[in-house]
Amino acid sequence: MDLIYSIVGFFVTGGPFMYPILIVFAVGAAIAIERYVTLTRVSAKNQGAWAKVQPALIDGNFDDAREMTNNDDSTISQLLELGLARQGAVRRREDIEIAMEEGMMEIIPQLEKRTPYVALASSIATLLGLLGTIMGLISAFTAVANANPAEKADLLSASISVAMNTTAFGLMVAIPLLVTSSVLTAKTGQIIDSLEMASVKALSVISSKARRQIESEA
Repeated sequence: MDLIYSIVGFFVTGGPFMYPILIVFAVGAAIAIERYVTLTRVSAKNQGAWAKVQPALIDGNFDDAREMTNNDDSTISQLLELGLARQGAVRRREDIEIAMEEGMMEIIPQLEKRTPYVALASSIATLLGLLGTIMGLISAFTAVANANPAEKADLLSASISVAMNTTAFGLMVAIPLLVTSSVLTAKTGQIIDSLEMASVKALSVISSKARRQIESEA
C-alpha cells in the first residue's frame, strides 16, 4: 500500500503535465502492442507458408506452388503468387523479378505502418516532461519572489523537487517506448529480410527451370 500511495503522490504532485504524458504512454503502448502482435502473426504465417511452398518450388511443381499461394493469406504467399503468376506466362527473369519487387513495395509499407509513432510518442513524452518542469520552475520562482526571505530556500527546493517529477515521469515513459520501437523495427526488418530471401530463392528456381526447358526445346 505504501508503494501505491507513493506512486499516486508522485503523480499528483507532478502537476497538470503528468496527464498528457500518461495519455501519450497509453497511446504509444497500445500501438506497440498491436504492432508486436501483428508482426508476430505475420512472421509465424510466413514461416508456415514457406515451409509448404519451398519443397514444391524445389521440385519444380509450380502449379502446386501456385495453388498453395492462392489459398494462403500470408505476405510471403502474396509475394510468391505474383512471381508464380508471371512464371506461367513469361520466361524472362526480369519480368518475374519486377513483379516481385512491385509486390515488396506494397507489402513493406503495411509492415512498417504505425511503428514510427511509437518512437514519436517517446520523443513527445520527453519533451512534455521537460516542458512541465520548466513551467513548474517558472511558477516556483514566481512564488518564491513574494515569499518570506527566511522561507525562500525551503520553498524553492520543495518547488523544484515537485517540478522535476514531470521530467522523471517523461523519461520513465520515453525509455520503454524507445526500446520497444527498436524491437519493432528489428522485427520488421527480419520479416522483410525473410521475404527478400524467399523471393530470391523462388526466382532462382524459376529461372533455372525455365533455362532447362529452353535448352530441352532447343
